[in-house]
Amino acid sequence: MTRDPIGLALSIMNRISGNPLLDRLGLRSPLERTAYQGTRTGFRTIALAGREFKRVRNWLPRKRLPPAAPGDLFDLSLDDDQQMIVDSLKRLARDVLRPAAQEADEQGRLPGAVKHEAAALGLPMYAVPSEFGGVAEQQSPVTSVLIAEQLAWGDMALAIRLLAPFSVAQAISCWGTGEQQSRYLPAFCEDTPPMACLAIDEPTPLFDPTQPSTTAIETDQGYRINGEKSFVIAGAECELLLVSAALNGTPRVFIIETAGLNLAMADTPGMGLRAAEATSVRFDNLDVPADALLGDDDFCFQTFIDRGALMRCGLAIGTSQAVLDYVIPYCNDRQAFGEPISHRQSVAFMISNMAIETDSMRMLTWRAASRAETGRSCHRESCLARLLCNEKSMEIGTNGVQLLGGHGFVKEHPVERWYRDLRSTATHHGGVHA
Repeated sequence: MTRDPIGLALSIMNRISGNPLLDRLGLRSPLERTAYQGTRTGFRTIALAGREFKRVRNWLPRKRLPPAAPGDLFDLSLDDDQQMIVDSLKRLARDVLRPAAQEADEQGRLPGAVKHEAAALGLPMYAVPSEFGGVAEQQSPVTSVLIAEQLAWGDMALAIRLLAPFSVAQAISCWGTGEQQSRYLPAFCEDTPPMACLAIDEPTPLFDPTQPSTTAIETDQGYRINGEKSFVIAGAECELLLVSAALNGTPRVFIIETAGLNLAMADTPGMGLRAAEATSVRFDNLDVPADALLGDDDFCFQTFIDRGALMRCGLAIGTSQAVLDYVIPYCNDRQAFGEPISHRQSVAFMISNMAIETDSMRMLTWRAASRAETGRSCHRESCLARLLCNEKSMEIGTNGVQLLGGHGFVKEHPVERWYRDLRSTATHHGGVHA
């Protein structure tokens, strides 16, 4: 009986891990890491070979989701659909992401159980119009922020990893041509959606996303891309990359299918967000077809960046809320000099400030998202929300460690991991100085 490639790969891994000689020679850990990396690459090749984004001849007309109708008042209450999504993701964050976060951080990858549980929710479908198999009926930046916030409460790195395909589907839904939407969006509604992510960041100090050093030039067949991108989520497994590059001096985004491409990739584990499986990707004279350019004349790169900034704000808010929810009971239970340390005025004031800043970040982000959802200008509001979240979420992470004292410095408590993850808000995507 012949085995398929995946079965053969699993058989090899089981045979290696079951050999008792590895323990005696002290080779189990390095060989298991090598086996994992090798089979991961093999699985990626097999998966990419099995999925093909076919160019369609009779594609559906381009679908643009309409904006929501603006209300007379700024209403912060959630509708029934939003409340259902929040409740479902809150359970996922509490029961699945939070328990798996520490091991995922140590191993630097997304656990299979988490991936399976998250796939059952079908997150990318909330970004895809119903014409292409999704459930989206209108623009929903507020819902996107809510999703990011709830997932990040469980773990920021896992949330980023799970939201990467959602962000790509959302961008194609918002700006893709009819052919691009018909070609890619139905795949995001399958039981196993494609791994896709954005490639925006570059390894440049004070990087400005609106002025990418990655370039694209027109050729007879399409475009030729040169440059390097950093912090590409799960780049080693990606089937679709949305890459920003300067085209004739103007920033644009290109859809790149990675199947069959020999891209130069390297793992870039960092101080935090280790489970996001970040990589760097280099493009050396990469030729892509003309239809790889996302959208047409209605594409707005600044809006593209602003929408991404709101998602990152949601991640920062969710993680900051996690810190706050953890330190309050800790400080109420921790005794010093015969009373809870929360009775100390300096401790109480620090916790109060954390709560104030978390709600401030939430209100400013929701306001920007609400304006985007109703089709109004939101660039100013997005910039303000981004600046506040960059500064205050980092401060909240620092204060969370401080409130736990020595416990804040050890892995027994998750606050040290949240601190490391929140540092990314002040350094990635240009950070607080951009």
